[in-house]
Amino acid sequence: MSIGLLSAAYLVAAVLFIFSLAGLSKQETAQRGNILGIIGMVIAIVATLASTQIGDNSWIVTGAMAIGAAIGVRLALKVEMTEMPELVAILHSFVGMAAVLVGFSSTLDHGALMDAVTGHIDPVAKTIHDVEVFLGIFIGAVTFTGSVVAFAKLRGLVSSAPKSLPGAHWLNLGMIAASVILGAYYMQTDAIGALVIMTLIAFVFGYNLVSAIGGADMPVVVSMLNSYSGWAAAAAGFMLGNDLLIITGALVGSSGAILSYIMCKAMNRSFISVILGGFGTEGGTVLERVADQGEHREVQADDVADMLKNARNVIIAPGYGMAVAQAQYPVAEITQKLRKRGVNVRFAIHPVAGRLPGHMNVLLAEAKLPYDIVMEMDEINDDFADTDVVLVIGANDTVNPAAKEPGSPISGMPVLEVWNADNVVVFKRSMATGYAGVQNPLFFKENTEMLFGDAKETVNKILANI
Repeated sequence: MSIGLLSAAYLVAAVLFIFSLAGLSKQETAQRGNILGIIGMVIAIVATLASTQIGDNSWIVTGAMAIGAAIGVRLALKVEMTEMPELVAILHSFVGMAAVLVGFSSTLDHGALMDAVTGHIDPVAKTIHDVEVFLGIFIGAVTFTGSVVAFAKLRGLVSSAPKSLPGAHWLNLGMIAASVILGAYYMQTDAIGALVIMTLIAFVFGYNLVSAIGGADMPVVVSMLNSYSGWAAAAAGFMLGNDLLIITGALVGSSGAILSYIMCKAMNRSFISVILGGFGTEGGTVLERVADQGEHREVQADDVADMLKNARNVIIAPGYGMAVAQAQYPVAEITQKLRKRGVNVRFAIHPVAGRLPGHMNVLLAEAKLPYDIVMEMDEINDDFADTDVVLVIGANDTVNPAAKEPGSPISGMPVLEVWNADNVVVFKRSMATGYAGVQNPLFFKENTEMLFGDAKETVNKILANI
């Protein structure tokens, strides 16, 4: 394929990626956005395989891609929607490790830096190349270990509590300084050993960076790692001289950074504070406010069904517990039945409900619920005061009134103010704290009743009584 045709194909793919991101910004156009992204990626892959950069190695590359695609499809088909955050986190780690491997491969091959006339390495081009190698390997290594830690936390393989090495902040600062010094030494001497040591330090830095972040901030961490993986891909694009990889990496990196900023703003947190510790941290431990809150009250499914049938306005606040129980389908059936009875039913979605941005929206769309009754927190928070019944299904930290209390580990975090409704029913398996490890005073309020058990089973009981 000629350079002109390759550039044209890359341009078309880049435009499709931009349209894909635009489509993914709204539920109504998300499917179209996915399709455009798939088409763009197919064009990019075919064009790259046909380019002179691959040459005689196209069959080897195609074979490796086929094996990888088969593994990816197999794993993706097995992954439940509730496990999507873990899948996204581990995929970020692959991008990070790819950038590390590309960096080392690129530093061992200086053929592209040779001046065509003199046959010598262009010093300016070499300096630029060395900077690209340093940044690509450093960002890739941080992304790799950070994503592995995020995966382990989301998967439940390790505790979601923040945990860091002693003197974490000073240690992080020291590791950044050491990496810069080693990078400068590598650029002056071409010492691969310095690059290897820098990579090992970056691995530790990535671990320490993410392990110090508490459970409530994990959705921000996932989007942050998404941004890192984009910049790592862009750095790999510079090293490989691939324009499309640079564009795609920049799109992913910038969109991930913007999403992280939006989420931090929604939680009334600064991005820097999340990186340096996250919610619920003091000396590396999770704080639990276990003061005497009084007694909680329990309710049965048939009583909840009666409350819903006699209500005018109902709001449902879903959380990760609903996703785990896969209760969205019977919840959708309850919604349909109540709306037929003239009950105004809406859904309140917190920006960080679940463990991935937009997680709840996807689950509800999967259950065929109308988009116009799924409301964001800012749109619906003022309506709780005029609501007869609120169903909190598997949510905890996002409805915690402790966020309104000074000194609370989650103080300042905007939450769904469900306690302002006439009646609140909380669906939970037990009285345990949420992912942030903070006690929830909502459970003990006079207008709150607890409905214990598996969310899907209890929702089905309610459905049978409506």
